[in-house]
Amino acid sequence: MPTEMTEHSGESSSVDAPVTAQVGAAVHRDGKPDTASKPLSPANQRFTPRRKLLIGVVGAVVIAAAVYAIPWIRFVLSTVSTDDAFVNGHVTFVAPRVRGQVARVLVDDNNRVHKGDLLVELDKEPFRDAVAVKKAAVDTAQADLDATRATVRGIEAQAMSRRWQLQQAIENVENQIALLHARVAALKKAKATLTLAQQEFDRTARLVVSETASRELYDQRQASLSIAQAGIVQALADVNQVRVSLGLQTQPEDSADLDRVPPDLDQTFSSVLQAQAGLIQTAAELGVLHSYNQTPKQMLEEFYKLDPKGDVNRTFDRLAAEAPAVKQAEAKLAAAKRDLALAELDLRYCDVAAEIDGVVTRRNVNPGNDVQAGQNLMALRSLSEIWVDANFKETQLRDLRIGQTADVYVDMYGDKQVFKGRIAGFTMGTGSTLALLPPQNATGNFVKIVQRLPVRIELEGYEPDKNPLFIGTSVVPYVYINEPPTGPDAGKFLQSNLQPSSAAASSTSAQGAGK
Repeated sequence: MPTEMTEHSGESSSVDAPVTAQVGAAVHRDGKPDTASKPLSPANQRFTPRRKLLIGVVGAVVIAAAVYAIPWIRFVLSTVSTDDAFVNGHVTFVAPRVRGQVARVLVDDNNRVHKGDLLVELDKEPFRDAVAVKKAAVDTAQADLDATRATVRGIEAQAMSRRWQLQQAIENVENQIALLHARVAALKKAKATLTLAQQEFDRTARLVVSETASRELYDQRQASLSIAQAGIVQALADVNQVRVSLGLQTQPEDSADLDRVPPDLDQTFSSVLQAQAGLIQTAAELGVLHSYNQTPKQMLEEFYKLDPKGDVNRTFDRLAAEAPAVKQAEAKLAAAKRDLALAELDLRYCDVAAEIDGVVTRRNVNPGNDVQAGQNLMALRSLSEIWVDANFKETQLRDLRIGQTADVYVDMYGDKQVFKGRIAGFTMGTGSTLALLPPQNATGNFVKIVQRLPVRIELEGYEPDKNPLFIGTSVVPYVYINEPPTGPDAGKFLQSNLQPSSAAASSTSAQGAGK
């Protein structure tokens, strides 16, 4: 009974307990008095076993608080955390690029695939037929090109011939002009001969009267005079014949314009203009356009200028290779080859392959289905392109910056597994502004609510093969705000401008992800 009273009484009861034990006699369990018991000293009276146990417990609590509570308090004061965070990652939707019927499906949900692995195969028979048709079209276009080149070679030879015809026409006119001058000179000679014959005839006629000259000599002088007169007529006819061949009017014997011709007659004569028109027509078939306002000499000079060395033959060879008919045939061949390439590309598109490494999800295609280009067949979730979207309160953003390190605790692994991360950027808008019906604060019934801003945390040293993270799982990130930020754009709110090369690479990867 004293012992029970001591247990339920206060500190004074526990102090009086030794006194009672000293006054009363100790009693054994068998009821006999304990003659060996001695009175307790004052020091022993203050440190009883129960008091020692109480002091030890209090000391252990103080030590445990010093060991665990202080680091925890320090950790809380040096970090910013939120429980509104989850794992996010890229999702690539798999879709065919051509329309067709599904022949095989080689994967199922939750299958892990690598980039380039075949996922779905479409029926290839219609596409093989299309490729055969396009190959025949390419062969036809190639034959047409060869025939066109042969035709253009003929046109090239014709153009060279007409070029020489033009040159010959000019030379013929020049020869006719020279012949005209020669005939006029012959006419002048005939006139001189006529004058001499007339003088000899007149002298002989006087001598015949006086019988100094014989009648025979008189007849000879008369015949010579007639011959000289006929020579004048013939020479004048020859002159007028040349003039008519040059397109000039006939002139009398005593005219001073018998040998006078226009200075540009070799450029305006009909045969020259006819040769020029033929050359213009043939040159147009070779892709060279000339104006009729150009003189023949200007056309020939222009042909010489088309080649740096003035080689007309090389000029015609180049013009034949660049002729419009050849260019048209080459364009048709190129179009046929392009159609063939597209047909072959469609044939390759019958094999729908994985564009990234990931895991198959949401498969909704089976053999025999007719699918359209762009139809969603399944999705691939990446295992390596993983990050954390942490929705921090706007009151927590004061100390957050790009480059700060973070520890990420994943609920599926518990507190034993910690992933290292780094703040990579801030979303330029809260979740409410991106909602389907964003708030309209101008209505006057605004109630201030603490908003949350998505903060992107990139994982460092993440190994999906060892400890994979599944998209959508909850995490708890702890950002160390007292440690200096590191890496690109460290200490900033906004990322730097994207470089052109990086932008092109990102665009290419985005296009690949959208295929």
